[in-house]
Amino acid sequence: MFRNRRLKTREVQTELNITAFMNLMVVLVPFLLMTAVFSQVSILQLNLPGGDGVVEEQVEDLELMELEVILRSDKIILSDRLTGVISTFESIEDESGEVSFDFKKLNDKLQQVKLRAGEITSITVLSENETTYDTIIQTMDAVRVIPGTKENDYEVSELFPDIALGTAPPAQPQGGSQ
Repeated sequence: MFRNRRLKTREVQTELNITAFMNLMVVLVPFLLMTAVFSQVSILQLNLPGGDGVVEEQVEDLELMELEVILRSDKIILSDRLTGVISTFESIEDESGEVSFDFKKLNDKLQQVKLRAGEITSITVLSENETTYDTIIQTMDAVRVIPGTKENDYEVSELFPDIALGTAPPAQPQGGSQ
């Protein structure tokens, strides 16, 4: 009796209905294309310090400047590691209470330093842990290039394109050493 049932069952051929899937794709693809975020990605070559602590090359000429830009919460300090502080740029607080910096003044001062420094292309940007990403990027832009004028936006000159990043040393108390 069971054998008869097996023989009587026929295979039913079904066709796959993809109409609903095609309708979904027709609506979904344009939606995803309209909402996609198109961004420009650029690569910036940085010189990061090595972990082994070995100095790879010795500088023979001690007269070279070793420029540092130290980002503090209330100011930016431009200094030479060998001679000391060159200039300090205080923060600016706007009407909404946000703190910002005058990167144009920093760039102008670095242009003056570049005239004295000559062939030096390296600079170190040291920031505190609380420094925002946007502030670091704006600082790197200010030390890397001289922006073009409004007529010649495409003409950009290099200042110090070899940027090394690091952590700023702790701030020294203003009262002096104890």
